[in-house]
Amino acid sequence: MLDTLTIVLAGGAGSRLSPLTDDRAKPAVPFGGKYRIIDFTLTNCLHSGLRRILVLTQYKSHSLHKHIRDGWSVLNPELGEYITVVPPQMRKGGNWYQGTADAIYQNLWLLSRSDAKHVIVLSGDHIYRMDYDAMLEQHKQTNADLTVACMDVPKEEACQFGVMGVDDTGLVSSFVEKPIEPPTLPNSSSHCLVSMGIYIFSTETLKQALAEDANCAASDHDFGKDIIPKLIDKRGVYAYKFGSSKGRVAKDKYWRDVGTIDSYYEANMDLLEPISPMNLYQPNWPIRTYEAQYPPARTVSSPTGNEGIFINSIVANGVVNSGGSVQSSVISPNVRIHDRSTVANSILFDDVDVGEGCQLYNCIVDKHVSIPPNTQIGFNPVEDAKQFHISPKGIVVVPEGYQFE
Repeated sequence: MLDTLTIVLAGGAGSRLSPLTDDRAKPAVPFGGKYRIIDFTLTNCLHSGLRRILVLTQYKSHSLHKHIRDGWSVLNPELGEYITVVPPQMRKGGNWYQGTADAIYQNLWLLSRSDAKHVIVLSGDHIYRMDYDAMLEQHKQTNADLTVACMDVPKEEACQFGVMGVDDTGLVSSFVEKPIEPPTLPNSSSHCLVSMGIYIFSTETLKQALAEDANCAASDHDFGKDIIPKLIDKRGVYAYKFGSSKGRVAKDKYWRDVGTIDSYYEANMDLLEPISPMNLYQPNWPIRTYEAQYPPARTVSSPTGNEGIFINSIVANGVVNSGGSVQSSVISPNVRIHDRSTVANSILFDDVDVGEGCQLYNCIVDKHVSIPPNTQIGFNPVEDAKQFHISPKGIVVVPEGYQFE
């Protein structure tokens, strides 16, 4: 696929995911016990044969840059392959990236330097598995100016997305961003076709569209709001149905925008279902990440004779459970759980130490937190709210490095 350039948009602030994004970019937020959110998009690229990848970063990007350096330096530049981080260059004036379209417009010089015929634009902050090669094949067959990946959702959920109208050939006839009354599918009045924020452009179409958008003072410089609707009028935009065409990845049709604490928490808990809606165990589609060299996880009998137990949980390397009980939880590397502690329905990030006799329920504990013995979190919303952020659905978030009094 040396005629294709891939651009991963990874510069958003992710403010709705605060406090997890107070000191890191959203794509760098840990997920699933051992991964970062961006690993899913980059893994899709790797397995889809995409070998020229630009990652556009901006907001609090240090940990994201470090993760890509440590975990994704896997391609050979001597063969024209690369995963390159591109922070704002301010080549088109003195502004930071002003929107998704502006982020690429400010880096048009990189498109001009490449000989790519097609440009794939992806978001670095969604959880899903997808073979982009199948989508690119359709894009070439239809000779499209733009192909938009889409999926069916119930009508009541469609107002959160860009909603598309299509004809029988897949030609997109309309695109409305987050409509109050979304148009439904021709064969189903209860479902809508929504954009997944995955685009394939012909390079010349993208260059022209971005240049025109940059000169429009009223534009938000956003693909959904500004770029796509104008291209639809030229009748060159096609829809690609997620999970419906051939591809090497299992068609689980799982896609999540983990943009809020509740959606992030629920996506982690999805991995604990008896049959997870997203299969992490497909042997020919492993999710790549950076892993520190920790020893295997283990349980230990405490001095009081309690045995550490894990029930229906994801447990990463380096975890030591000394007489505690962990149930329906996601435990990241190098966590310590001490005697008589209970962790249930929770997510613990790296280097968390749970003291003796603690009780944690429905909570997310960010990195480098030492929880004093006999602490309770997730049982008293009034008391928890005095110290921590609580999501609309009651998930308590302990921020990174929090110091208990």
